[in-house]
Amino acid sequence: LRSPIKEKSMNRHELVSTAGERAGMSPDDVDRALTALIAAITDEVGAGGRVALLGFATFESAQREERQGRNPHTGDSMTIPARRVARITAGSALKRAAAGG
Repeated sequence: LRSPIKEKSMNRHELVSTAGERAGMSPDDVDRALTALIAAITDEVGAGGRVALLGFATFESAQREERQGRNPHTGDSMTIPARRVARITAGSALKRAAAGG
């Protein structure tokens, strides 16, 4: 389902261009830095760690317990196995920005 609030979205190319303008860097340099940042966060969370960017977001892995669910096509009960999932929690500045403040 799409959120009715969402008026515009930014893709990676637009993000790189905007960040480059703000930082006075070339889009290629920003793209390399973004790629490295994503890789570092992914590696840390994949290893069970936590990355906190104060005010922005916290990235961590969490354990989901085994639970009962239903097959939406047949209605049959099924067991959903336990697994590790990525969890992202918005920081205070990001929450304020999303609220319009």
